[in-house]
Amino acid sequence: MSDNHFATALVIACILSFNSTIFLAASIGTDVWFEYCNPSSPENISMSPCDEVFRENTNEDLYTEALYQWNGTIGLWQRCITIPENSYWCNSTGEMVTKCVSFSLSDQFMEKYNDPRNPNSGSDMIRTYLWRLQFFLPFASLGLMCFGIVIGVCICACFSLYPTITAGVLHFLGGLCTLGAVGCYAAGIELLHKKLNHISVPGQFGWSFCLACVSAPLQFMAAALFIWAAHNNRKAFTLLKAYHVA
Repeated sequence: MSDNHFATALVIACILSFNSTIFLAASIGTDVWFEYCNPSSPENISMSPCDEVFRENTNEDLYTEALYQWNGTIGLWQRCITIPENSYWCNSTGEMVTKCVSFSLSDQFMEKYNDPRNPNSGSDMIRTYLWRLQFFLPFASLGLMCFGIVIGVCICACFSLYPTITAGVLHFLGGLCTLGAVGCYAAGIELLHKKLNHISVPGQFGWSFCLACVSAPLQFMAAALFIWAAHNNRKAFTLLKAYHVA
């Protein structure tokens, strides 16, 4: 009976682990973490050409204003904006298309400023480290999850106790990383909007953000099942050993 409980817990934990990994990978690979929904037609949003808005190392206030006005989306490593097709100036008219550009590695580690519009306003350490953590933590979580899945396969092969505990700990740490990434991203977005005086931003967290939010509890549930299975199997093994000694 104990073996049946152990096997059932492992199967459910592996399913949860696989689903959470898929959700997290999809979340990292897409850019709809936050989407701006401006219901009005933008007017004179910028006097800068779109090529300048989407170049590398662009000031964050420049591309944030463009996203804010033109219904764009921003993720962990990419930002997309809906602009007129074949248009050099953002405030031109024409058929609308979505254009995306990835954050470079230097963008991910670039310092944030107290005033996003003024590079001479001093470094904002809180936003700087929130930005860096929101980029690093999801990949750390994904790595822990993949390593945990490999260990889960070993568990099924050798039916051993200690790999089960290790898999549970890895999934728990992965869940903490995912939860931390979600929190850092949400806090960073809110702080940026306050810095830019966007008190009431017409936007919302997107489905990529929601996938990460769903992945975290799945990781914690998988961790709990792995640890419970290890504890239950160890207890049964101890009782069986005591019975044989007696």
